[in-house]
Amino acid sequence: MKSAIYNFNAGPSILPKTVFEQAAQAVLNFNNSGLSILELGHRTEAFQAVMNEAISLVKELMQLDADHEVLFLHGGASTQFFQVPMNLLNENEIAAYTDTDIWGAKAIKEARLFGHVEVVGSSKEAAYSYLPKNMIIPKTAKYLHITTNNTIYGTQWHDMQPFYEAGVPIVADMSSDILSRTLDFNKYDLIYAGAQKNVGAAGVNLVVINKNLLGKVDRKLPVMMDYRNHIENGSMLNTPPVFAVYVCMLTLRWLRDQGGVAAIEKINDQKASLLYSTLDQLPIFKGTAAKEDRSKMNATFVMDNADLEKEFLAICKENNLVGIKGYRTVGGFRASLYNAMPLEGVKVLTDLMKDFAQRKG
Repeated sequence: MKSAIYNFNAGPSILPKTVFEQAAQAVLNFNNSGLSILELGHRTEAFQAVMNEAISLVKELMQLDADHEVLFLHGGASTQFFQVPMNLLNENEIAAYTDTDIWGAKAIKEARLFGHVEVVGSSKEAAYSYLPKNMIIPKTAKYLHITTNNTIYGTQWHDMQPFYEAGVPIVADMSSDILSRTLDFNKYDLIYAGAQKNVGAAGVNLVVINKNLLGKVDRKLPVMMDYRNHIENGSMLNTPPVFAVYVCMLTLRWLRDQGGVAAIEKINDQKASLLYSTLDQLPIFKGTAAKEDRSKMNATFVMDNADLEKEFLAICKENNLVGIKGYRTVGGFRASLYNAMPLEGVKVLTDLMKDFAQRKG
């Protein structure tokens, strides 16, 4: 028998086995209705129950207050790069942005179409290998935009206190670490996350927004781009991505049943600690992110010898470890440790690293 396959892809990524099984059954027969989830009417009571539960689970897991609304929208996180400033930033106003990866840079580019952008911190000159410190955030900024975790370069903001103390609304792209660690989510005025890493299947975007932030721009907004319309219609302003929302609901259920965010954070800490301690013990491998900024979701590392990198990737493939290769513009390796990755998968990877280093180092 083949050994288990461990999926280290950065996204679309690993999901819990039970979610795959339940989603597969629903494709054939949703809740014994005789209908597939793929053909289920989005205005039916059956799907309304799915949407309601998905929204309720997000509120429960994040412990959100009454001011925060939960939306499931089309377009992925990239749509939010322009939808955020379109809804929040007037042409004569300033938004503060951090430039810590290519996704943050893309968000900056889109925001400049709607108002003034002040980049308050950047690590672009060092290939985004660290996160900028001691940033000065203007009090006049309409909001501060951060990318909490950077999948390509393997960095993650760990100390959020300076952002909380900045005195301006916080907008956070949490696509790659949402619900992986305990945070006071009510301190964020807008959170967005593509689902395909920790929340569910590709095709839907989770948005959590403080409704008091809305309705303050001068421009006329297209109906589909106005968050208020989506709130009023319960994420059903148009046909939602039914299957993707269903998978999100199943994944959120699974997370709740694991004990919630605090429980999964302990497991994520174990996985990251094991991988990084192994990495630091083996000179043949070298981490690419500053140690104090290392991501607990995406560990990035390289070898000095490109031929050895190819050989190690081949060994990973032989041992059913997939998705280890680094991002196409960066190279090296990337191991994504999202919520559904079991500790056993990381143990298999680190054992291979130790064996390879002993033979080649």
